[in-house]
Amino acid sequence: MMTQLSDLLDDAIADPPARDSIVKPYVLSHGTLECKSLRESRRFYEEFLGLECVQHGPRSMAVRCGMKFHIVCVEVGSALHPVTYLSHWGVDVSSNAEVEAAHAAALANRERYGIGKITDIVEQHGVYSFYFEDLDHNWWEIQHYAAGFQHSDMFDFGDVFESSKG
Repeated sequence: MMTQLSDLLDDAIADPPARDSIVKPYVLSHGTLECKSLRESRRFYEEFLGLECVQHGPRSMAVRCGMKFHIVCVEVGSALHPVTYLSHWGVDVSSNAEVEAAHAAALANRERYGIGKITDIVEQHGVYSFYFEDLDHNWWEIQHYAAGFQHSDMFDFGDVFESSKG
């Protein structure tokens, strides 16, 4: 079955380069974020963001969309640690119009889903996007990359600045 993702990618595998590193990973598999309430966060992830969720523990669930990478969402209640927009999760959509529709939906559904700050839509770092803060103070970027799939280009372009190399 062909999907939008399979149309953009003929394969989703990026074989790790041979490196003389201490750890020899074969895949970056997951990340973690905190939430106050699994029930409320799951409702937001599924109904607003369109993500797939499965609860695999009494205080945790896995969240994914499109690729074999997942986010583990851990319920921590009032021990939540808010983050800034620089620590955000990116969600790609198919067009600038979909970015605009998501932005309008975020504004219209602020109260329903506990959405906090919402930035204006901008064209920056090669994408058309906006950021917003969810009910758990996690940040999301809804973006459209007109050239296709940004991940491919980001690594195909290679290092542009060398200052991070040891």
